Amino acid sequence: MANNTVKNTGKNVVIIGTQWGDEGKGKIVDWLTDDAQGVVRFQGGHNAGHTLVVGQGDDQHVYKLNLVPSGIVREGINCYIGNGVVLDAGHLLKEIATLENDGLEVKSRLKISPGCPLILDCHVAVDLAREAKRSNEKKIGTTGKGIGPAYEDKVARRALRVYDLFYPERFAGKLKEVMDYHNFVLTNYLDAEPVDYDAQLAKSMQHAEALKPMVADISAELYGATARGDRLLFEGAQGTLLDIDHGTYPYVTSSNCIAGQASAGAGVGANMLHYVLGITKAYTTRVGGGPFPSELDIETEGAPGTQMSVVGQEFGTVTKRKRRCGWFDAAALRRSAMINGLTGLCITKLDVMDGIKEINICVGYKLDGKTIDLLPVGADDVEGCESIYETVPGWTETTFGVKTWDGLPKNAQHYLKRLEEVCGVPIVIVSTGPERDETIVIEHPFS
Repeated sequence: MANNTVKNTGKNVVIIGTQWGDEGKGKIVDWLTDDAQGVVRFQGGHNAGHTLVVGQGDDQHVYKLNLVPSGIVREGINCYIGNGVVLDAGHLLKEIATLENDGLEVKSRLKISPGCPLILDCHVAVDLAREAKRSNEKKIGTTGKGIGPAYEDKVARRALRVYDLFYPERFAGKLKEVMDYHNFVLTNYLDAEPVDYDAQLAKSMQHAEALKPMVADISAELYGATARGDRLLFEGAQGTLLDIDHGTYPYVTSSNCIAGQASAGAGVGANMLHYVLGITKAYTTRVGGGPFPSELDIETEGAPGTQMSVVGQEFGTVTKRKRRCGWFDAAALRRSAMINGLTGLCITKLDVMDGIKEINICVGYKLDGKTIDLLPVGADDVEGCESIYETVPGWTETTFGVKTWDGLPKNAQHYLKRLEEVCGVPIVIVSTGPERDETIVIEHPFS
């Protein structure tokens, strides 16, 4: 097992979800922060959720983060929110207050880009009303947090950004225009109530005072950190197959959540991204609507999918919705590997597979009479895919909490090696439980 402590190399690591999100990125970011000085969030909003388990027994604490980077639970780590994040200021301030009530110092270590687009109450109202208006088969499965409408305003060049908050007259004028537009849509098209302008303006001005001390030029901060030899972790939210361009469109999130977005969403050059670590479960899950070729039944007692759901505690951190579960999809992972340029893989939740007698691996699909080995682009073709499976033997021994490769059951080792072969990416880390030390290191990303 490799030594977890490495010399300061100045290397930066991008951590990406390779499936439909919920792969356990938060734990891995937290674990790697032992060898980093900063953690950067570069896309998404508070529709993402990272759960961190710190400590053991009576000293164990569970942190549930949405916007604040996972490194915040480590003393002395600087955390950055880049311009690619859409920011619900009220939610962020509540999250900070919760963390500080738990004894963490947040405000002195958190820096926020002035370029972050703001999520307003009208964005949330539009998000909810629009999803309610869709028929059941057309529902996207949005979290209703206003993420999509906020990104739409950004692309339409009418978004209000964090820096606008500090110019009250200018902000008030821009806010009036934006809210007039959204209130027209709400009342005339979506049959919903308008959002009160005065209430939003007053709330935003309160947020401005609280946010101002944390606002900084993130691009310059990250260049400075790298110049002095700091190691940085770029923390992605959601997963590759939910990417707005490369996912199962239209059942996707509203941002780019692939490795390349770390450059645009944090304001750094691609030459500052040295290693891309893909996080993937030992099986597959997804939340919300959209096609899922390797999906299993999660309601029948004793069935493999039900075991994944129950043992894996597969409920959304933000939505609390039950996650759909299925066999590992190597064809989808190959697509993720191509898009992200993965350097290595981290397999999480291996212990959830303990006791399954035979394990299937989706190695390709049948589509329109042809055999293909890559997830197609767009939801329509993915919907038509029939999974092709390869079956490998399972294991009865426990893998929970195992900390060395040799400590794993032989069949678990064979399963991981086969995943490595069919995906074409080396497995460098295996997570065998939620706590920091329940981790097998084959090759350290910072080494």
